[in-house]
Amino acid sequence: MATSVHLTSTSGVFQEMEARQHKMTADEPTNNHGTDKGPAPYELLLASLAACSSATLRMYADRKGFALGTITADLKFKRDADGNESIDRVISFSETPTEEQMERIRDIIEKTPVTKTLKRGTPIATRFL
Repeated sequence: MATSVHLTSTSGVFQEMEARQHKMTADEPTNNHGTDKGPAPYELLLASLAACSSATLRMYADRKGFALGTITADLKFKRDADGNESIDRVISFSETPTEEQMERIRDIIEKTPVTKTLKRGTPIATRFL
């Protein structure tokens, strides 16, 4: 599997990106030198984790016949005074799974692709042209 994003930046911290045919933006809030024209990079990171978490749970539940109803995900990135970073992820369903189903869901959420990538860390190779 390989995916890619192309980014163009002409000035400031506002960023324009393309992933396949999809256009996205990123920016910082005005209190962080941005113009607030798009989500901040950490918000995009959280959105990626939320989307992957929900999509994976939905695919698994549909395949197993679990009724979850609407899936809601609330995520928060935190950094403490010592620089330790963490993400709080709260998932809820409009329908109540059985305890046996929840046991499987708890296992599956830790195996979603973006969760695994974030937890194990990923080497980043950078080149300048």
